[in-house]
Parts: sequence; C-alpha cells; structure tokens
Amino acid sequence: PFVIVCNHQASLDLMGMVEVIPERCVPIAKRELLYLGTVGWACWLSGIIFIDRHHRDTAIEVISRTASTMRRENVR
Repeated sequence: PFVIVCNHQASLDLMGMVEVIPERCVPIAKRELLYLGTVGWACWLSGIIFIDRHHRDTAIEVISRTASTMRRENVR
C-alpha cells in the first residue's frame, strides 16, 4: 500500500490525474470541495472521501476508518 499526494493548480488538473492514478486508489479530498457547485456534486457522486482539514481529530478519524476499510476489503 502507498499514498499518492497530488498538488494540483486547477480543477482541470483532476481530469489528468484520474487517468494516471491506479484504479484501486481511494480518493480523499478537502471538505471545501463539496461547496463548489457542479465540481462538489461530481466529487460526491464519484465516491470521494472528504476530510475537514479544520478539525484535525475528525480528519484523522476519517482517514483511519478509510484505511481499516481498505485493509478489511483488500483494496490495497
């Protein structure tokens, strides 16, 4: 298992990243994306896991649950 951190400059960069990121990756994004209209909707519908970067403990909990689920369901 590994972590891929993508620092992109614009929403259009996401389309390129989708093409090169392995199929079994689990995308995690900042919660603020939910409020970007169509982009937020598309992210939510595509199954992105959102974390609230302003609440550190909650963000860590979400990432820990995601890691546990990935191990349990063998999504590595």
